[in-house]
Amino acid sequence: MLKNDQLDQWDRDNFFHPSTHLAQHARGESPNRVIKTASGVHIEDRDGTKLLDAFAGLYCVNVGYGRQEIAEAIADQARELAYYHSYVGHGTEASITLSKMILDRAPSNMSKVYFGLGGSDANETNVKLIWYYNNILGRPEKKKIISRWRGYHGSGLVTGSLTGLELFHKKFDLPLAQVVHTDAPYYFRREDQNQTEEQFVAHCVAELEALIEREGADTIAAFIGEPVLGTGGIVPPPAGYWEAIQAVLKKHDILLVVDEVVTGFGRLGTMFGSDHYGLEADIITIAKGLTSAYAPLSGSIVSDKVWKVLEQGTDENGPIGHGWTYSAHPIGAAAGVANLKLIDELNLVENAGSVGAYLNQSMKDALGDHAHVGDIRGEGMLCAVEFVKGRDSRTFFDAADKIGPQISAKLLEQDRVIARAMPQGDILGFAPPFCLTREEADTVVAATARAVKAVLG
Repeated sequence: MLKNDQLDQWDRDNFFHPSTHLAQHARGESPNRVIKTASGVHIEDRDGTKLLDAFAGLYCVNVGYGRQEIAEAIADQARELAYYHSYVGHGTEASITLSKMILDRAPSNMSKVYFGLGGSDANETNVKLIWYYNNILGRPEKKKIISRWRGYHGSGLVTGSLTGLELFHKKFDLPLAQVVHTDAPYYFRREDQNQTEEQFVAHCVAELEALIEREGADTIAAFIGEPVLGTGGIVPPPAGYWEAIQAVLKKHDILLVVDEVVTGFGRLGTMFGSDHYGLEADIITIAKGLTSAYAPLSGSIVSDKVWKVLEQGTDENGPIGHGWTYSAHPIGAAAGVANLKLIDELNLVENAGSVGAYLNQSMKDALGDHAHVGDIRGEGMLCAVEFVKGRDSRTFFDAADKIGPQISAKLLEQDRVIARAMPQGDILGFAPPFCLTREEADTVVAATARAVKAVLG
């Protein structure tokens, strides 16, 4: 206990935690948990408390915890070559191999992979490449990026602007002027309750068309979107949405950036969300599932169409002026190679699809009739339960009541199950590791039902 108490004090005195109420944490008013070890879908803290992690860290520990194959690959790489840069044509066996493995799995129109460290820096790279692309094509005004409200694309300056959540803008002077937002494909929260899904898709398309007309198509470079909205509420798109949106983008010569940080490498039961929804991306963003978070690594997968223009740009202007010190870091690349091998060997993409469908259906069976459950939705190994004050009237709780956080806390307290209270709504999110079993899914669902009953009756 003394060791834990000392760590607790060091934590509050020294450690700046992301996405945290800083003042409450520093004063000791919020809990502090020091994680020591993990295996499968469970993590364990220094006090020996074992928790079922039904959110895979932050949607990222896809193969599950404690995979020795990845740990050994990291150790072997560190012993052989801990680091060398990838500038001016340098590479390592791991980075070159991983590039090929990614492109072997990616949609057929993709050409090259640029590596970074996290999803935020990958989307910063994407925007720079898009601006470069349009400059090379002699279109210096075509620079704005359309994102969607409730989308999540990072928390840097440009990427925090792309993110369409209030928390990531408030008091940060964001969004920047070159980012504009359109409606989220969030059917449950549609303003007109009489709209069918087809009518709602038509509404989303009309809003996008109106935005393009207001801004001018000659000023808009790209549209960025997650196949399934993640942090904005785990919201699968209504039927026909992506087909209709892509038609608008093609008509106006607007590039499509598909942010697959959450959905890439199996979470929807397909290798990519682009496969799942028939998306033809110009750039694909990858991160979390690339290494299952065993080491930091991200990537921008660039299409043939974009790559040809980038090549043209360097013929005209010399080497491209973009790079990170840790781009294609060999330890991250080695983790990625081992991770993708493991996903194949253990058939985890198929398991994510089948057990994910079971989790979603079981959640609907358990909570679908509850008076305060407005929506249960998901796709693959993603699931969300949205709580409402009035089911028939579709009225929402006051945000100050913190219903979502209360249920998340009760789930942890009663049954030691981790789910995530999502921002901007009373939404409980689930994104378990792909190795989740049906029995573990049953545990998650039963615990969730008990937590909902404890908070809402």
